[in-house]
Amino acid sequence: MSVTQLADQSDFKKLQLEVAELIVNALVLDDVTAAEIDFDAPLFGEGLGLDSIDALEIAFAISETYGFKLRSDDERNEEIFSCVRALSSHIAENRKT
Repeated sequence: MSVTQLADQSDFKKLQLEVAELIVNALVLDDVTAAEIDFDAPLFGEGLGLDSIDALEIAFAISETYGFKLRSDDERNEEIFSCVRALSSHIAENRKT
């Protein structure tokens, strides 16, 4: 593995923790910390148990933080919001800041 790949992995791990913190802060989750969130666990249903209103709040926080909008009519939303890892990957591909 190259140094660049290691740096990229480290940066992506940092981004995932940053996204988990964004979720905790945006939703004012008092019973969980960002470090406790499994990046591969579902955000909805069995995982964090979020709902559609939570998705809107997260989308707004992402827009404010990363400078791009998540569209409600994007056919990939189920995949994008499936877990912190998927959401972080989408952010990494689209962020402006």
